Amino acid sequence: MHVCVCIVGYRNAPEIQGCLDALSGCDHHDFQVVICENGGSQAYEALVTLLPGSLNGGQPVTILAAPGNLGYAGGVNHCITSASSADAWWIVNPDTRPQSAALGALVERLQRGDCEAAGSLLYHADGKVQAYGGRWKPWMARCESIGHGRNSADPIEADRVEAGMNYLLGASMLMSRQYVEAVGLMREDYFLYAEEVEWCLRGRHLGMRLGFAPGSRVLHGQGGTTGSARAMKQRPRLPIYLDERNKLNVVRDTSPAKLPVAVTLSLAMLFLRFARRGAWKQLGYGLSGWMAGLRNKRGIPHGMG
Repeated sequence: MHVCVCIVGYRNAPEIQGCLDALSGCDHHDFQVVICENGGSQAYEALVTLLPGSLNGGQPVTILAAPGNLGYAGGVNHCITSASSADAWWIVNPDTRPQSAALGALVERLQRGDCEAAGSLLYHADGKVQAYGGRWKPWMARCESIGHGRNSADPIEADRVEAGMNYLLGASMLMSRQYVEAVGLMREDYFLYAEEVEWCLRGRHLGMRLGFAPGSRVLHGQGGTTGSARAMKQRPRLPIYLDERNKLNVVRDTSPAKLPVAVTLSLAMLFLRFARRGAWKQLGYGLSGWMAGLRNKRGIPHGMG
């Protein structure tokens, strides 16, 4: 199976270089890498200067200069369409460090024939699990990360994970040709955050099945580019605003009858998340995103190029 590894960058060339260093050790050798740089011409030139034209195993590395900031979804779509002959597309965040068996385990899971997309075990540097997969809760417009906080060395019941999840985390997910041809590409009007949730829910509605490959282990820095991993009172506007906006849009796009309840409960959850921690500035960011979601705002946020 020939895989295209899709990476979206935004002025973070050293981070992408670290991801490529990890990819060089993949035990599945039939792949190429396509990187979409969203950060403008200087960022593109920095990537071209820093990165090799191929990995140690001979896998080609292609760098695309986006025609403007396409956002995460637009960048992923740009990578997919530029490598349209691939059998599958492995979408990985630039702040990930996949273990050597990560891609091979995903390919093996797809090749069993009972799923059209598969996700990895994402973990942090302290060995704690970020997620095995995700469970979307439309009534609250909230995501739940399955396995969050567990030790990455703990035994895993993969069947139970697959039975409980309804989306894959975008930091590492392998999407088959069958999936992309049936479901289409990511929605670019989300720009950033929750686009993979909508993509997976849309696919499940069309009969696509999601798998989990516990042997695909990927270290995830989480939030390196956007600042979403900072302490609560230090988090910037963009990730909070878009997270709240787009979760309401996921409900609107996938289960609109639940939107009135989701609007109310998500507002309550917003206050619980930030107000009880005294993160008043961040609460304001969240409220502005909630209002934008209520108004069905889409696309690139005002003032960001």
